[in-house]
Amino acid sequence: MNFFKRLFGGKEEPTEQEKQEAAARDFDILKYDGVKAMKMGQWGHAIRCFRHALELSEDLEVRDYLSQSLIRTGELLAANDELQVIAEAQPDNQSVFVRIAQVAYMMENYQAMGDACERAMLIDDSQAVVYLLYAQASQGQGDDANTVAMLTRAIALQPDYAEAYLLRGQTLLATGQLDEALADAEWLADHVPENEDVMLLQARIMVARGSRQQAVDIYNKVIELNPFNIDAYRERAEQHEALGNEAEAQADRDKVSELQPAEGTDGSQDGGEDIEQKVRQAYRDGNPLAV
Repeated sequence: MNFFKRLFGGKEEPTEQEKQEAAARDFDILKYDGVKAMKMGQWGHAIRCFRHALELSEDLEVRDYLSQSLIRTGELLAANDELQVIAEAQPDNQSVFVRIAQVAYMMENYQAMGDACERAMLIDDSQAVVYLLYAQASQGQGDDANTVAMLTRAIALQPDYAEAYLLRGQTLLATGQLDEALADAEWLADHVPENEDVMLLQARIMVARGSRQQAVDIYNKVIELNPFNIDAYRERAEQHEALGNEAEAQADRDKVSELQPAEGTDGSQDGGEDIEQKVRQAYRDGNPLAV
């Protein structure tokens, strides 16, 4: 039969093995193209490649790449779905639950974030980043006491964890524990010098203690470091006004108006929340204060 097909121009039907080999080649090509697109920041193309690859073959690494690409395009629910598939297949893989917690943080789903952290702790309770994430989940749910407790545990595990010190200092300030907040701010000032977030914490503690001129002096340093820091101008204006420096206060208010992003058509600032900023913040958890 094959002889007559070749003789009269017939086309042979590929065998099952040939089909499988072709599918495997196509899978490899799609995976390679997707990874290449990721490296070039072409997230949409990467997503298409990875989805087509998964249609040909189940592969957890490709699902991981797909989740990363979906995060970059702000498709957080879809990214979470991919991570859940990986978690089901690898229930002892702590890094997957850390990623699920980070995605939940970006979605402001603090209950799901806390649940993911608890799963991660059951696998390994010695990782400081998990306690930081749990603290952020607790903060999102208004549980200041647990926020401080989780951050204290994170610092005990990693004594140089600047991100944990910063969040703990901010939480202590918010709950009126000024001496404790100042201790964290001083540690940060020694270990992370000339950082805007750290200096803003210091200034806000001075405000809470009634040391307005000291606060102004710190705000001056923040603005010298970053002339576009709206919070520093806004808060310095309040302190200038309280000190009776109306001209300086008005100058700061004018600067805030100049720097304030225009409202988008939906009423949000600058047309909506910048998902890329949230992505960067989530991945900074492994690199405290970007130092």
